[in-house]
Amino acid sequence: MNEKTVLNDETAATTLPQSTELKELTQVKVDESIRISTVAQVTEPSTAYVIQKRILDFVGAFLGLILLSPLLLIIAIIIKLEDKQASIFFSQERIGLNGQAFRMYKFRSMVSDAEKQLETLLSQNETTGAMFKMSNDPRVTRVGKFMRKTSLDELPQLWNVLKGDMSLVGPRPPLPREVIEYTSYDLQRLSVVPGCTGLWQISGRSNIGFSEMVELDLLYIKSRTIWMDLMIIIKTFTVLLGSKDAY
Repeated sequence: MNEKTVLNDETAATTLPQSTELKELTQVKVDESIRISTVAQVTEPSTAYVIQKRILDFVGAFLGLILLSPLLLIIAIIIKLEDKQASIFFSQERIGLNGQAFRMYKFRSMVSDAEKQLETLLSQNETTGAMFKMSNDPRVTRVGKFMRKTSLDELPQLWNVLKGDMSLVGPRPPLPREVIEYTSYDLQRLSVVPGCTGLWQISGRSNIGFSEMVELDLLYIKSRTIWMDLMIIIKTFTVLLGSKDAY
């Protein structure tokens, strides 16, 4: 099995294996450092949809950053007051469209050495497949718990949407270490631009396992329209108002 090596957010190296489970695969180079296989069976969206989606993303992200700027400032001040030594923002390498790596931004909701502590917590993972979820994660700060419950920590991703790395609606962008465990079937998630919200987030979020998340993402990819995107965005707001599933 051929492999390429990629460095994660720290300095440790991980490998992303080349999948050989299906015959019809397209090989995609990722930042000259990763090679993955994606299934060549996802139909291309119409040009009209692509244009409409990009307009929705750009306008939505731009207006969101402008209108929410006072709230963003307040959150930044609160985070800094809780820990003056730590950074306000947290950036992490994620895998996006066609396996391209990018930096995703969030408000910091964990302690500074959260990545180093992860190895000791893997045995307490509360979800399935290539994800890590823990309801009472000791790495989450007091402010972080509130932000995660309300998804306020995700607001800086509007900058990723503005840049085009992400969309308002799409599959959750995975970590490199998660993609290592993907099957050829799972890799179909990477055939579209990842999003801030999607069917997974409005259907149960942390209560849904990895395989169910993949199925919801593939359902979205096969059914996506601009109206579906709008309905998911609207539904996201209603879910967040009474969210008990985020952690």
